[in-house]
Amino acid sequence: VQLQASGGGVVQAGGSLRLSCAASGRTFSTDFMGWFRQAPGKEREFVAAISWRGSNTGSADSLKGRFTISKDNAKNTVYLQMNSLKPEDTAVYYCASETGGTMGIMDYEYHYWGQGTQVTVSS
Repeated sequence: VQLQASGGGVVQAGGSLRLSCAASGRTFSTDFMGWFRQAPGKEREFVAAISWRGSNTGSADSLKGRFTISKDNAKNTVYLQMNSLKPEDTAVYYCASETGGTMGIMDYEYHYWGQGTQVTVSS
């Protein structure tokens, strides 16, 4: 599975961005797609995940209400809508896929990773 993340950029606090992750290759084996982020000097953290063949979603408690994950199976694409952005949301955002059958929130549960897209929120 190959994953291509895009949509990052520089935005002012309070603004919005929508990230996209296009999947190709053996996507039929995918169970869940997830978004993670890693800020400078910090560990990579779970943002949100979505079932590839169903409708289950999950997100980090601290981000609920601001970040929403969605998908378009016809386009093999997963999205992350980010609203009311804060400077602390600044990070490299990664999309990932996993075939383990359960929605993982740890990065080691995901097998394939995109290259990451930088999101910078200015104050």
